[in-house]
Amino acid sequence: MNRTRIISAILLIAFGAGAGFLIARSLSPQTSAEGDREILYWTGPMDPSYRSDKPGKSPMGMDLIPVYKDEAGGASGGEPALQLNPSVINNIGVRTARVQRGSLHRITDAVGFVEPNDDLVSVLHVRSEGWIEHLFFKTEGEFVNKGDVLFQFYSPVIANAKTEYIQALRIGRSSLLAAANERLLSLGMDQDQIDTLRKTGKPKRLVDVRALQDGVILDLNVREGAYVQPGMTVLSLADLNSIWVQVEVFEDQANWVENGQRVIMHLPFIPGRLWEGVVDYVYPTVDEKSRTVRVRLKFDNTDQVLKPGMYTEISIYGKELKDALSIPREALIRAGKSERAILALGEGRFRPAQVVSGIEVGDRVEILSGLNEGEEIVISSQFLIDSEASLVGSLLRMDGRESLAPTAGDADASLTEMSGKARPAIIEGQGVVNTTMPNMRMINITHEPIKALNWPVMTMDFITSKNIDLSKLEKGAAIRFTLMPDNNGSYMITAISLRDAEGGQ
Repeated sequence: MNRTRIISAILLIAFGAGAGFLIARSLSPQTSAEGDREILYWTGPMDPSYRSDKPGKSPMGMDLIPVYKDEAGGASGGEPALQLNPSVINNIGVRTARVQRGSLHRITDAVGFVEPNDDLVSVLHVRSEGWIEHLFFKTEGEFVNKGDVLFQFYSPVIANAKTEYIQALRIGRSSLLAAANERLLSLGMDQDQIDTLRKTGKPKRLVDVRALQDGVILDLNVREGAYVQPGMTVLSLADLNSIWVQVEVFEDQANWVENGQRVIMHLPFIPGRLWEGVVDYVYPTVDEKSRTVRVRLKFDNTDQVLKPGMYTEISIYGKELKDALSIPREALIRAGKSERAILALGEGRFRPAQVVSGIEVGDRVEILSGLNEGEEIVISSQFLIDSEASLVGSLLRMDGRESLAPTAGDADASLTEMSGKARPAIIEGQGVVNTTMPNMRMINITHEPIKALNWPVMTMDFITSKNIDLSKLEKGAAIRFTLMPDNNGSYMITAISLRDAEGGQ
C-alpha cells in the first residue's frame, strides 16, 4: 500500500512539472506557437498606440496581441508587416505577381497627321510669260503619269526663240545652232521637243508642258485662258507612294526619340491594320506655348491608303532597356512625391516597400530601387492594404520615425509648421500615476476632470515626449501634467511635475 502511494505521488509530481513547463512556455513573451519568433511588445487590437512589455488587457478590456520582430521591421529598421486573416485576403480579392527582370522598350505615344513627303513633291513653273490655252487636268487630287501633257500655252518669247532656231538651222552655222538650242532649253522646252522641231523645220504655235513625275495634283492655281509668268506656281505634284506623318511629343520625352527608331501607326477608322515606319527627323526647337517638339515620321504607302490630312495614332519605340527590373503598373502606389509597393511576405503578412520607379512601358513600370527580382507584390486591393498599414503606423516609419506614436521632435516640427498660424492650446491636468513603461515612453494615469477637453475622471495611457524621465515616477505619485495635441488627433504629455514639489522632471 505504501509502495502504491509512493508511485502515485511520483507520477503526480512528474505530471505537474510537465504541465507547469508547458504553461510557462505558452505564456513566455519572447516566443510564439508559430515558432521561436521574437516578440517585441504587446499592443491593443483596437488601439495600436497602446503598448505593453507583457500580455494582458488593453484599456478597452481586450486581450493584447503580440507584435513580432519580423513584423515590425526588425532591428534593421525595415517596414512593419501587416497580418491579415486568410478570409479577409479572400474577401478583398488580393492578387499578387512577381518582380521580373527582362528587356523593356521605352515607348512614346503620340497622335499625328499625314502629309505629303516633300522629297517627292515637284512644283511646276513657267520660264516665260504667256497664256494657257488648253488645260488637260482641271481638278486637284487627279492622278497623272510622268510625261502626261498638263497644259499647252502660248508664249511670244518661246515663239521667237523657235524662229531663231530654224534660221540658225538653215544657215548651218553650228555655233548659232548651239546657242539657239540652249536658249530653248533655258525657256523650258526639253530636248525631245527641240529635236522634233529640228526634224520638221516647222515651229508649233503652242508649247506642251508635261509632268516630270507620277503623282496627284496638290495645288492647281490656273484655269484655261490664264496669264502666267515666271515665278508663278502653276501647280504641284506629289508622289504619295511614301508619306510623312508629323507628330508632337512633350519636351521631357524628346530625348527618348532619335532618327531611325521604329514606329508603329494605326488609324482608328481602319481597325486591325498597322503600318510600320521610322523616325525621319527630330526638329531642333521646342514650341514655347505647347512645350512640345515636332517629330517627322516616314511610311511607305504604295497602296495609296494613307491620304494627306488623315489623323493617326503613333507609338515610337525607343532604345531597348536590357536587364531591367519591372512590376505591373497597377502594383505601384503613388502618393505625392512618394512611391511604394506592397510586398507579400507569405502566411498572410504584407509590408509596404518604398520604391523609385523609372520608365513606363505598356502595363509595366521599371523599378530602379526598393525591390528585388523574384519578390512577390500585391497587384489588386493594394490600396486597402496600404491604408491598413497606415493605420498601424508603418507609413510613419517611411518618413524616418521610430515609433507608432509622435515624438517630442514631431510635436516641435508640428509647431514649426504652424509658425504664423494659431499655436495649439496647452492643456493642463492633474492625476495619479498607476504604472509607467519607460522603455515605451508610456504612462498610465487616473486623471481628474479636464474641462478644456470635456473629459471626466478617467484612467488612460499616454505617450510622453523624450525629455521626460519616467523612471523617477513611482506608483501613486500625484502629478500635474501638460497635454499637447499630436498629428494623429491624440494627446501627448510634454511636461510632468509632482504636485507637492516644483519643477518638471
